[in-house]
Amino acid sequence: MYRYVDKSGQMVISNTVPQEASTRGYDILNDQGRVVETVAPAPTAADLAERAASKEREQKAQQQRRADAKLLRRYSHPDDAVRAMHRKLNEMQSLSQLKQGNISVIVNQLDEEQSRAADMERSGRDIPEATLNKIDRLQSQVRDIEREIAIQKSDVETVRKQFMGDIRRLEKITGKERTLSLEPPPPASNSQS
Repeated sequence: MYRYVDKSGQMVISNTVPQEASTRGYDILNDQGRVVETVAPAPTAADLAERAASKEREQKAQQQRRADAKLLRRYSHPDDAVRAMHRKLNEMQSLSQLKQGNISVIVNQLDEEQSRAADMERSGRDIPEATLNKIDRLQSQVRDIEREIAIQKSDVETVRKQFMGDIRRLEKITGKERTLSLEPPPPASNSQS
């Protein structure tokens, strides 16, 4: 036997369960009229949406726990991440300065080649193809290095944002606040006063 609530809200006991009642849930009764099993109502669209949202929240929480564990393997305190950020940004700045130095060397070579070509042109001689090719190559090298520097500047901001996110997360999961400044310390001076 089955016990269910019909459309009008009345409790019904029957040997069959109509389709509309089965979606609302019902009880299975034994010969003595005792409930031996309860069949839950079919989930509603809202129930299904909540289950999906709950599953997604749990997946995100699990991903966050894994990311936190990875972060804690690298840094035990927010200040560790601040120091790592300063090292990385200083390294990137040094590389950028090195590239600026390379540009200066190439520009000096370019000036020499252009000066030589101008002297030839003023004296009425033809500029050799090799000289013109070298000027083009040097100009191309300068543009390429300038492009690399521009990309690196963008990378610096990306690295800074990533470290800032890590530092904030470390403060939250460790319960410790950073004590170091986010601004990198000035480069050490070799001169003594």
